[in-house]
Amino acid sequence: MARAQKHKWIFAARFRARAFGWKSQPAVTRVKEAVSEIKKVARKEPVLGAEGAVLFLQRVSPALVHVDGSSGAIGTAVYNAVQALVLIIAEAPADEATRDDWLVRLWQAYLDDEMPYIEVLAESWGDLCVTPERASQWADDLLPMVRATWASGTGYDTGAPACLSCLLAAGRHDELLALIERAPYRWWFYRQFGVRALAAQGRIDEALAYAQASLGLNDSEAVLARSCEAILLAVGRVEEAYAQYAIAANQANSRLSTFRAIARKYPDKEKHQVLADLIASTPGEEGKWFATARQPSSRSFPATALPTTLSVRYWAGCRGFAKRSDAVQRCLGNEA
Repeated sequence: MARAQKHKWIFAARFRARAFGWKSQPAVTRVKEAVSEIKKVARKEPVLGAEGAVLFLQRVSPALVHVDGSSGAIGTAVYNAVQALVLIIAEAPADEATRDDWLVRLWQAYLDDEMPYIEVLAESWGDLCVTPERASQWADDLLPMVRATWASGTGYDTGAPACLSCLLAAGRHDELLALIERAPYRWWFYRQFGVRALAAQGRIDEALAYAQASLGLNDSEAVLARSCEAILLAVGRVEEAYAQYAIAANQANSRLSTFRAIARKYPDKEKHQVLADLIASTPGEEGKWFATARQPSSRSFPATALPTTLSVRYWAGCRGFAKRSDAVQRCLGNEA
């Protein structure tokens, strides 16, 4: 085990309290630069990289307090940064004293996170603990307050997600499931840990059923789909994962990006079948998949890849595209 050495971090001078104004783009750029700097160091010196990650997480929220987050850009940038840095911290071969110090510093940063930017950190607290013994100790420390808060019906407890994460990491699955049942409301943010606990016990079908029953009023079905898809893929039930969750779990900013995401995740699936399934999932909007169908990787699609429900008039009107797409040519009956 190793201790972190002293290092002069470039990002440290940039992430001072209230360092950024209201514009989000400069802050987004600096966040990405900081993560890149930490990753570069972590590749050669993982403990030093993890120390930089902890320092960044301590500084990021106070520095961004004045940034306008209405566009979602800065929130997304910080979320992605937290996900990347958690892995660096968890995988670093630090000694016990160093890791305990990191956790204390991160916990204080989490409690001081007013905006909040790093609240997602609590969901990975069990991973940050690294060992089941440390995770179990943190769970024991957090449990009394979580139980008291939930019993009083006053609502959200700051330590609840970290407590649930630690119970999961400690292997205390039955205790975790029992605690979730005491929550004052049904919320995926809590119940996702129950899904993972059942999956860890090998109770896959129960985990899927538990997930289906776990969505609260404002929860996203895409989050549930991603979780269930990951569980099925992990146990090799690929066809079931594709049929039930692939489309909902891999929605992206454009139809083409969605198609590419699914095609990458399911390389054994014929691409024309993926496209046909995506088209069938959006009845009445078949023509909007034209940009996907005309991609170079799609030109060898058989005619059956394009359902008969497509508007032939729409495709015929796109003559410039039709000349470059074998799939469209066959759909129009112009195959030589």
